[in-house]
Amino acid sequence: MPNRLAHETSPYLLQHADNPVDWWPWSAAAFEEARRRGVPVLLSVGYSSCHWCHVMAHESFEDPATAEVLNEHFVAVKVDREERPDVDAVYMEAVQAATGQGGWPMTVFLTPDAEPFYFGTYFPPEPRHGMPSFGQILDGVRNAWADRRDEVGEVAGRIVADLAGRSLTGALPADRRPPGPEELHGALMGLTRDFDAVHGGFGGAPKFPPSMVLEFLLRHHARTGSAGALEMVQATGAAMARGGIYDQLGGGFARYAVDATWTVPHFEKMLYDNALLCRTYAHLWRSTGSDLARRIAVETADFMVRELRTDQGGFASALDADSDDGTGKHVEGAYYVWTPEQLRAVLGDADAEFAATCFGVTEEGTFEEGASVLQLPDTEGLVDAERVASVKRRLLAAREERPRPGRDDKVVASWNGLAIAALAETGAYFDRPDLIQAATDAADLLVRVHMDWHARLHRTSRDGTPGANSGVLEDYADVAEGFLTLASVTGEGVWVEFAGFFLDTVLLQFTAEDGALYDTAADAEALIRRPQDPTDNATPSGWTAAAGALLSYAALTGSGLHRDAAERALGIVTALAGRAPRFIGWGLAVAEAALDGPREVAVVGPQGDPATIALHRAALLGTAPGAVVALGVPGTDEVPLLQDRPLVDGQPAAYVCRHFTCERPTTDPEELTERLRG
Repeated sequence: MPNRLAHETSPYLLQHADNPVDWWPWSAAAFEEARRRGVPVLLSVGYSSCHWCHVMAHESFEDPATAEVLNEHFVAVKVDREERPDVDAVYMEAVQAATGQGGWPMTVFLTPDAEPFYFGTYFPPEPRHGMPSFGQILDGVRNAWADRRDEVGEVAGRIVADLAGRSLTGALPADRRPPGPEELHGALMGLTRDFDAVHGGFGGAPKFPPSMVLEFLLRHHARTGSAGALEMVQATGAAMARGGIYDQLGGGFARYAVDATWTVPHFEKMLYDNALLCRTYAHLWRSTGSDLARRIAVETADFMVRELRTDQGGFASALDADSDDGTGKHVEGAYYVWTPEQLRAVLGDADAEFAATCFGVTEEGTFEEGASVLQLPDTEGLVDAERVASVKRRLLAAREERPRPGRDDKVVASWNGLAIAALAETGAYFDRPDLIQAATDAADLLVRVHMDWHARLHRTSRDGTPGANSGVLEDYADVAEGFLTLASVTGEGVWVEFAGFFLDTVLLQFTAEDGALYDTAADAEALIRRPQDPTDNATPSGWTAAAGALLSYAALTGSGLHRDAAERALGIVTALAGRAPRFIGWGLAVAEAALDGPREVAVVGPQGDPATIALHRAALLGTAPGAVVALGVPGTDEVPLLQDRPLVDGQPAAYVCRHFTCERPTTDPEELTERLRG
């Protein structure tokens, strides 16, 4: 019989709807039930494409005996971390503080007042590798709750008090100063020390794609001419593009590599990774003209549209790491890996041998059971490019016949904002109006479905129906970023107007008096602590994303209020630039834009006029850090940056302004290109 999750919209929660565990969604009613029964709460947090979440579900939550214990002695609450990042953040902070590590599935035991007292992640069904079994954990917690309730309450109280003392409000630098040249150079030096000069990227295994750090390095190179900054981007970009973390057949990036060489990925594919990396490679092409960067940007954009676009025009969250291996068993990577025998079955002996050499497929394998993850070493000029393309087409067609990984088809506002920015720019750079249309369709969905009449955002939707969860800071910030980018590409000022609505909400609902930012709105559901994290992890933090969107909006509109808010928010980057540059990458990129101006470009001319189009393209391809572009016909007032910008001698013109000073207008695209070099 289905449990209480059967009516939820989250694909992750629906995966657990038929468990024998009597799950509750996160709700006041769940905790009221725990109080009524006098039992603790088991909080289990995960997401639909999480491999070990599936493993623990199969081993424990589908087990009738385990379910019987849970149902009798606990109230079990299941949370999708992608739907409720606020709940996830609060309790993950407690897990990391208590255990020194974190991850998903996250397993936390709470009092009926939602106070945590025991923590963990994955627990096996039997003791192994020094880990207790999940059954032992349940017995231990149940006995402690029955026999030492006062002690449990004291532990929970201390944990909550510790979390409450971690607010960053009041901890910003006294002068709220954004990073200057010295701090940004210090960040570059810190990244240089962590750079893997052999394999690219930063640090060791596991290795995550450092998209936001690469954006900072590209902007730093543009501003300073630093050859070292650009070399780190080029080396990392090439290593990832040629490694197993990139899908050599279908395009798109996996979540991370389990090794330091980018060879074996954790195979789940997330919308946010691909949106961020698509934009990074497009910007790398913009800076260098690299054919490889162009190919990866376009293929990644095509992957997002082909594999993640929903019927409503938004973009789904993720593809699973696991899929049916053809025997009914779900195996990680089964959809993506190849053996020499499988190559021969598709290609025949001669082309199979060629493909094995080209893509690094060996009898020993690079993954499990003799299978290999496809890689594409730098063989440009050494192999027949047409033969490679033919082999890829045939292998991709054969792979399409395999059981596909599951798709989490909920639409997350913030991640769609990132996708809108990436697709709009990639479409503009490479003359792909279909990608710009895909970005526009996604923006339309966010307005129609995710936004209410008060310009407040729902975080998620599914099948065109908004979820019940309110947007968090990253939703408002990333959607504003996407809309501002879309306006720059299309010249449609309405997107600037919508971005302004969302950023006004950031100022009113998420900003403290000293400029610090919270992840949840002031009127959001109260948790045991109001989450607040300025560091960039898998995505830009809401804090740094808001700083970037506020800065761009201020440049387009002349709003001193939004500029001041951006600069105050960047104060935390000043504090972290030298200590943790790998974890404040987007903040550093925004700081580069602030230091450069950012430059403001107004392009005016008749719509569709070739001269207008040429100037607009030159403006979009400018490498000045964080430059903003407004496009319109003379006399338009949709975007303040366009006001009082006439044609020059009857010709389309571009106006470049910086630090409240404008240069003379130009009608020459080449001159504009020179003015917008970093």
